[in-house]
Amino acid sequence: MKAVITVIGRDTVGVVAKVSAVCAELNINIEDVSQSIMQDMFCMIMLVNLNGCTVDSAAMRERFAALGKEMQMQVTVTRQEVFDAMHTV
Repeated sequence: MKAVITVIGRDTVGVVAKVSAVCAELNINIEDVSQSIMQDMFCMIMLVNLNGCTVDSAAMRERFAALGKEMQMQVTVTRQEVFDAMHTV
């Protein structure tokens, strides 16, 4: 199962490293990354593979929410199922 992780907020040092560290901690494989800085806002989209994830969905979301709070950024995880459901309606 794949998911998209989005990160939005004020640009600061170490954002990619911190998000990648949580992915490694949870055994989530990063397959693709796109990032840009729009004025002083950092925007990143990661396509990840959750097949090896060591925790359930709720715990994973909690971990990324805690990271977002720590970095004072918005970090969201959207599973592929959501995108699939949007296109079948």
